[in-house]
Amino acid sequence: MYDRDQLKALFEQRALKFGDFTLASGRKAKYYLDGKQVTLHARGAQLVAEGFWELLQEFDFQAIGGMSIGADPIVGAMLAAAASAHPEMLGFMIRKEAKGHGTQKFVEGPVQPGMNVVIVEDVVTTGGSALLAVDRIEEFGCKVVAVVGIIDRLEGGAKNFAARNLPHRTLLTIRDFGLEPPDDI
Repeated sequence: MYDRDQLKALFEQRALKFGDFTLASGRKAKYYLDGKQVTLHARGAQLVAEGFWELLQEFDFQAIGGMSIGADPIVGAMLAAAASAHPEMLGFMIRKEAKGHGTQKFVEGPVQPGMNVVIVEDVVTTGGSALLAVDRIEEFGCKVVAVVGIIDRLEGGAKNFAARNLPHRTLLTIRDFGLEPPDDI
């Protein structure tokens, strides 16, 4: 069973940094959440996978994936956790740019057009990376049934997912760490 308090503690110990940062969205921030410090930690990966499986119980899907590199360890952890309960679950990775050789595709993995899929993300700010992943997998021919993130910075991602009619769930928000989103959000 997912231990929310332990995941929160791992984020506080390993991933939450204070200073002056520029986020992928281009926004300036006084704190940074480096999700890979948790998803590339054995217990962190396990907690994330367990938490995501709990969040996703209401959805019917055959594959999980997201934008490489942030989603890659999450997908691996979720597939490992799914081995006994969901042995046919598939994973996929989405490249930021199509590879310049071979098949030259954005989507990698055994996922097939027509499948219902879930997009996973470590840290959600505006949702831009996850929405790019949604666009790429939908262009490939799949239907996105949900977007899940480990932690939401509460800076517009949920609103952007709702505008696209994409159910969105997260395990934590910045409020779990006593932080608030910027006033201009």
